[in-house]
Amino acid sequence: MTYRAPVPDIVFTMRHVAGLDRAVADGVYGDLSTDLAETILDEAGRFANDVIAPLNREGDKHGVVLKDGAVTTAPGWKAAYKGWTEAGWNALPGPVEYGGQGLPTLLNSACVEMWNAASMAFGIGPVLTMGAIEALVQHGTDDLKVRYLEKLVSGEWTATMNLTEPHAGSDLAALRSRAEPVGDGTYRVTGQKIFITYGEHDLTDNIIHLVLARLPDAPAGTRGISLFLVPKFLPDGTRNDMRCHSIEHKLGIHASPTCTMIFGDNGGAVGWLVGEENRGLACMFTMMNNARLAVGLQGVAIAERAYQQALGYANERRQGRAIGAVEGMSPIAVHPDVQRNLLTMKALTAAARAICYMTAEAIDRAHLEEDPARRKKAHERASLLTPVAKAFSTDIGVEVASIGVQVHGGMGFIEETGAAQHFRDARIAPIYEGTNGIQAIDLVTRKLPLSGGETVRAQIAAMRGTVARLLKESTPAFGATAPRLRDAIESLDRATSHLQQSLSSNAQGEALAGATPYLRLFALAQGGAALAEMALAANALAAGGDTDPAHAGRIALCRFFAENITVGAKGLEETVMSGAGFLQDATLALAS
Repeated sequence: MTYRAPVPDIVFTMRHVAGLDRAVADGVYGDLSTDLAETILDEAGRFANDVIAPLNREGDKHGVVLKDGAVTTAPGWKAAYKGWTEAGWNALPGPVEYGGQGLPTLLNSACVEMWNAASMAFGIGPVLTMGAIEALVQHGTDDLKVRYLEKLVSGEWTATMNLTEPHAGSDLAALRSRAEPVGDGTYRVTGQKIFITYGEHDLTDNIIHLVLARLPDAPAGTRGISLFLVPKFLPDGTRNDMRCHSIEHKLGIHASPTCTMIFGDNGGAVGWLVGEENRGLACMFTMMNNARLAVGLQGVAIAERAYQQALGYANERRQGRAIGAVEGMSPIAVHPDVQRNLLTMKALTAAARAICYMTAEAIDRAHLEEDPARRKKAHERASLLTPVAKAFSTDIGVEVASIGVQVHGGMGFIEETGAAQHFRDARIAPIYEGTNGIQAIDLVTRKLPLSGGETVRAQIAAMRGTVARLLKESTPAFGATAPRLRDAIESLDRATSHLQQSLSSNAQGEALAGATPYLRLFALAQGGAALAEMALAANALAAGGDTDPAHAGRIALCRFFAENITVGAKGLEETVMSGAGFLQDATLALAS
């Protein structure tokens, strides 16, 4: 089974949870209307369905080939990328002054989900280019912008992000790559970088590498890192001093070339400084934050595709006899345990999608709001939600893909069904662009203290507002949604206070020990509130005469999430507040 973009669900989430309608009404999105947004998403869905998705299986089987320093992508990849850029999809969020369409992050996020659901190995490449565009717009010199942005925005050229080295993964303070100033405004960059996504390929004529390196007199640690633009081909057309040394043979996303890059075999690759000297990490994080939301969307994407495939299989596969059936075997989709699995897949996917889209809308307002106070609030809300969007969505991508294998039974373990590929592809997303453990630490140590704790308190207050509206509903279909969601939010509130107290009393170990369960707790409460917003909107539309059968399904899905998933919040609260005792005995336990 191939993929069909769930455009109605995407649009409903954008409008009734993420705040598309409100942003349009506020004038934040200029001339964009909800009808135009839906038209764009319909077209994106068709391209994802008809062009990219059919290549996914072949790309997984074929992978990429490195020969004589050149990487050849899977059959059909180059033509698909050419069609994708010619249709203007790479330029969708790009700055208008460099040929972009200037459309919102929220709209592009929905498209990113569809590209990655169609093929995660295809969708990850443009993510890096879009991030590089944002980094250059904010930190590049006028000369670099003129020279590179137009072709990056169009997709004629692609870009990469070069951070990791063999000895320096998450700890960039250990970075050793060097950049020597020449005296003419350029630098000679030397060093080795690993895990470089699309570091070499045959899709475009040039590849623009953004590389972290140290200047000769740089201070130690992360405060001594600078960022350099290092193109594969120099402006005069000559090949720069860099090469792809090898490609990684990976668990998943086989069609995405993951390269080891060598800079400076012959004296140093020519590069240009981006931003200020020794301030490269701040510049790179402009790109990283963009990529973290996109990777969260990859989690949503792979979960959606795995769910669609599992549902299709469960409706076709006949085993056993359903409760009340008189004769014959029944589709496994009617058995209660399989239904629980499928509902868990769908509910987690919907919750993660909502959190990612909420993050995208906050990013838009942080860039586009005219009032400085509203802009600051939006920036802090986006900062709070980004690690949750990245970590929760990629975690559930793995979980949902794993459940998808289970629904297929033994056939899920066999490659020909495709369920195993989704599981393999999903597994990288909790690791790259900052591991999910790092996202949790970032949430607890950097984001909870924003504005003296007011940012997270405002978010919790908004969740409580949703519960207050639920409590006014007398519709039996909501079941115990309101009390279950209320309990989850109160668990989040108490856990938040505990961690804030731990940070203020310098109990750093206790705060770090509780970071990962806290992020999950936050996501369950926020995801439950988001699904409740969808259910409330669906209920109101149905009461107003809208006969769309999907409305009843949205209410039922919200109830399932509240009664079966958010109930885990209490246990997570207990882990956050009293689970740090393991720190005292961890060394003993691990040594035994």
